[in-house]
Amino acid sequence: MSAARKILGELLVKENIINLEQLDQARKDQKQMGGKLTSALVRLGFVRESEMTEFLGNQYGLPTIDLFNFEIDPEVSKLVPKQFCEKNNVIPVSRAGKNLVVAFSDPSNVFVKDDLSLLTRCKIDVVLASESAINNCIEKIYNSVSMQNVVSEIEDTEETLGVRSQVLDLVDQEASSAEDGPIVKFVNLMLSEAIKVKASDIHIEPYEKRFRIRFRIDGALYEKTQPPPGAAASIVSRVKILSRLNIGEKRRPQDGRLKVRMKNGREVDFRVNSMPTIFGEKIVLRLLDKSNLQVDLTKLGMEEDELETFKETLYLPQGLLLITGPTGSGKTTTIYSGLAELNKTDTNISTAEDPVEFNLDGINQVQVNSQIEFTFAEALRAFLRQDPDVIMVGEIRDLETAEVAFKAASTGHLVVSTLHTNDAASTVTRLVDMGMPPYIVAEAISLVVAQRLMRKICLNCIQDFKVPPEALLNLGIPKEELDQFSNLKKGEGCESCNGTGMKGRVAIFEFMKMTAAVKDAIFKGASPLELKRHALITDKMRTLRGSAIIKMKKGLVTLDEVLNSSVRDDV
Repeated sequence: MSAARKILGELLVKENIINLEQLDQARKDQKQMGGKLTSALVRLGFVRESEMTEFLGNQYGLPTIDLFNFEIDPEVSKLVPKQFCEKNNVIPVSRAGKNLVVAFSDPSNVFVKDDLSLLTRCKIDVVLASESAINNCIEKIYNSVSMQNVVSEIEDTEETLGVRSQVLDLVDQEASSAEDGPIVKFVNLMLSEAIKVKASDIHIEPYEKRFRIRFRIDGALYEKTQPPPGAAASIVSRVKILSRLNIGEKRRPQDGRLKVRMKNGREVDFRVNSMPTIFGEKIVLRLLDKSNLQVDLTKLGMEEDELETFKETLYLPQGLLLITGPTGSGKTTTIYSGLAELNKTDTNISTAEDPVEFNLDGINQVQVNSQIEFTFAEALRAFLRQDPDVIMVGEIRDLETAEVAFKAASTGHLVVSTLHTNDAASTVTRLVDMGMPPYIVAEAISLVVAQRLMRKICLNCIQDFKVPPEALLNLGIPKEELDQFSNLKKGEGCESCNGTGMKGRVAIFEFMKMTAAVKDAIFKGASPLELKRHALITDKMRTLRGSAIIKMKKGLVTLDEVLNSSVRDDV
């Protein structure tokens, strides 16, 4: 063990950052796993990365930098090879004349500084950053410099994705230029990475002077590898070929599908849409990974009373259950979970969807097709002649669909459907505005559920967080309940969550039952605000904001997430 490592460990104990027992355990872990003592301490959870970086900065008199929130110029990275950065855990940050600022995770390694000075012929100014932040930047920056750099690291495309029969056999036989090799590999790598990081969408976007790719992860978009602008047309064409779209048609939107089979037999579907823009075609791929689909009601995030109400409604002999919310709020997962609960041998379930996102065994799923005038309403009429017990309608979009759905819900069938509304109360007025009589709306609907998805705190870097009482009071929390919120949580940011402090999502719900008071208000033509007030007073309805506050109290979401989410209580 070097003297520097020994001194570092003793200093950490002296500063009460760790104790002697933790130091001994970390040294044993370092001996087994290799690497640095600091890495072992972080790996065992004895010290947070940011705390260790700040400590090292104070000991060595060096400034620290938050690379997760710092934009590095890719041109600077060309001064230092990727292999050197990976080996020594450093990354060039910026350059001013002959001065090069380089981020280190280990400031004690003076030889690396000398090597960098010889390599770049620059004076090296050292700043400190966490090991995970530097690794993240190396991956991001060096994979963005050139598409050829990316694909050269792929040893075997088939081994990476395992999609020979499903994807690679669809290669355009006429496209045989030298550029096709890296293009094919790049697209496969892109699909593979999206599956690996559990992205929900891939955005392929051409602009005048650049071409970017973004992944939507946990509801937020993150920029990934930037291929050269000249590769845009080839990448778009490759994706269109795999999705069996018309590569010659570039003036109209197109829809297609792409299936990828992994080596372990797991299959992932991609729903593909192309749209013409002024600088070329934009492609969006929606990942439909059945292995990520949670069809367990107990894992949706409902509170106990909400789950009980939802199950009671599911087992009613007839009525209309409406799930509402904007696009991407988790409505499909909630509906599929409800259908999975009802999916038994003695129950006939039929669904009309556009499109059918996931195949559910034991349920009759129908794909509507507006091009041949096979609409939701037409599918519903056919269902009524098929002796159904439960009917699911993907969305009530017009009066015709609403009329058939309400008729089915009033004649001995349970109907489940969705609408795009902001909250439960506005769902009723939306149906009335479509042309449905208020008395039919009040009598046929059993339950309206509004929902949203909120980003969860990353469990890998979660920590306590003190919130000023004023912020909680502004949130609508009574003064006498403030002591219940004295120990809230937040994510510090780590490699696991890409420095955001957030990983995964949880649903919040608003349940509006059709009580006598709510029905009476509907009969009288009440506004959404009046309906919400009736539900709050007579049924103690928990609003979306109230549900979000409960999740915050449980340490699942942050105060900022509650404030930034589009849930308000206008009552």
